[in-house]
Parts: sequence; structure tokens; C-alpha cells
Amino acid sequence: MTAYAIAVLRPEPVLHPEVVEYIERVQGTFEPYGGRFLSHNEPGEWLEGEPLGGIVLVEFPDLERARTWYASAAYQEILPLRTAHIPGELVLLDGVPAGYDARRTAAALRG
Repeated sequence: MTAYAIAVLRPEPVLHPEVVEYIERVQGTFEPYGGRFLSHNEPGEWLEGEPLGGIVLVEFPDLERARTWYASAAYQEILPLRTAHIPGELVLLDGVPAGYDARRTAAALRG
């Protein structure tokens, strides 16, 4: 089942040379695990709530590969280049299976 890495970067990234190096290297860390950018530091169109910051969305074939990417030596090596200059959050999130129907979830909650 497809999984996602979602990061919220607050505030807008400061273009410190280490951040630029992180950007240059990050894609190479997740490609071996089947990861690919779906969105990269986009502000989004916030329809509810306050804007949280730039959003990064990376798709992985499954949650296990997303976890393995995050724990990989290659990613852990460059992670401080970002975290030292840009606060934010990162979550790994499992997608829903093909054919998912929220109405069935609601029916189960009612029953």
C-alpha cells in the first residue's frame, strides 16, 4: 500500500548553504527506496486553519520502505543539514487501500 512522508517546514526555509546541500542530496537518499517527490516546499492553499509552512510530500511504495529510507545512513547523514536551520515536523503516513470507501468506515462506526 502506498505510503507518504509529509513534512511541514516552518517558517519558510532560510537558504543557508547547508540547506542548499540538503536539497541537492535528499532526492538521492529516497530514490533507492522507490520514493519520489509529489510536492516540494509548496505553501499550499489553506482553506481551513492557519498556514503551517511549506509542505513537502514524498510518495513511497509502502510504509516499510519509507521507514527504511528515514533510518538509512544516507538520510541520517544529511538530516542535520536541514534540522539545524529549519524547524518543522515530519510524519510517515500509510495510504488507504485501493477501493477504500469512507462510507464503510462510517457504517462500521455506527454499528
